[in-house]
Order: sequence, then structure tokens, then C-alpha cells
Amino acid sequence: MFCRYCGKELNDKAVVCPNCGILTHGEEVFSKAKAPEQPKAQPQPAAQPVPHEKTNVLAIVGFILCFFVSLAGLICSAIALKQLKTSGESGKGLALAGVIISSISIGIVIILALFYTYILVVFIACAGVFV
Repeated sequence: MFCRYCGKELNDKAVVCPNCGILTHGEEVFSKAKAPEQPKAQPQPAAQPVPHEKTNVLAIVGFILCFFVSLAGLICSAIALKQLKTSGESGKGLALAGVIISSISIGIVIILALFYTYILVVFIACAGVFV
């Protein structure tokens, strides 16, 4: 028997031609030399820059100020929250954090001021007793 593709003589029991790698029986033709076609890689589109929303400047300033000058931070953050309702800018989290941190800081300062005033009044009152 001869290979119908390369013409070389084959063993009658051969299933595949040892020379060209083609099946000797059946309609399907496979070749060792020819690898199955891989799908071609599709070109990837160029990465598009992500549009960044503009962050409200007062929200940033209010958040920073809440750590140093709490009253100014509270005012800036409150104004920023009001502006964010109409402007469509981002920064609501910063403004809200600025309001919360400033409020807590101002509350702590007020409590400490009241406590030290009480201690001072008690000290003065007790000092008058011993004189």
C-alpha cells in the first residue's frame, strides 16, 4: 500500500504514514507537521484614561483644617456639603468626615474647658477657706 499524499510505501496495517503523518484510512486528514490553527489574538484596544471627577476644593480644605483648626474645618466642610448638592462634584466623604471630626474635636475642647474651669473654681474656693 502507498500513501496517497506523499507516495511512500506503507505497511498494510499502518494507520498513519510515518513519513508525512497523514492518516491512511478515513476521510479525515491530520498532519503532525501542521499544528492545529490557534485563534489569532485580537488586538486589544488602547487603554482609555479614566475620567476623574473634580473633587470639591472646600471639601479637601475642610478635611485638612479639621485636624488643626477645628472651627475653620467645620465651616469649610459645611459649605462644601452645601455646594456638593448642586455642583455634581465628588468629595462628599471628605466633607462629611471634616464635619464629624471637627464637631468631635470642638466637643472635646468644650468639655475640657468646662472641666478645667470647674477645677479652677474649686481650687479658688478652697484657697479662700485656708487663708
